[in-house]
Amino acid sequence: MDPSLSSRRALIVDDEFIIAFDLEVSMRELGFDVCTVASNEGDAIELAKSNLPDVVVMDVYLGGTRTGIETGRWLREVCGVPVVFVTAHSDAETLERIHAVVPTAPVLSKPVYRQTLADAVTAVTD
Repeated sequence: MDPSLSSRRALIVDDEFIIAFDLEVSMRELGFDVCTVASNEGDAIELAKSNLPDVVVMDVYLGGTRTGIETGRWLREVCGVPVVFVTAHSDAETLERIHAVVPTAPVLSKPVYRQTLADAVTAVTD
């Protein structure tokens, strides 16, 4: 199959169902045909390996810890996929940790507004 004809794929990683669903709707509106959703780091890694996303929208806190940061780093380094972080925790320590581990990744505060998400996804995928 011609890669230029393939569907754009997004992987959404968030352990809060309502937020994950909202992000999925937003990504579909941005033209992503295939959106898979994971709620933890293990599922995110497996889905990324099997579905090869074009972008990952990653919650920073999964299960009460900042495992999303390391998972995002792994997905970018191993799978070569750009990551956009989303978080309700935008304290200085969390932001410093994100920028130290994944320096160029955009970080969006929750609630994530569609236009802000669109701008961040465009920045990492173009």
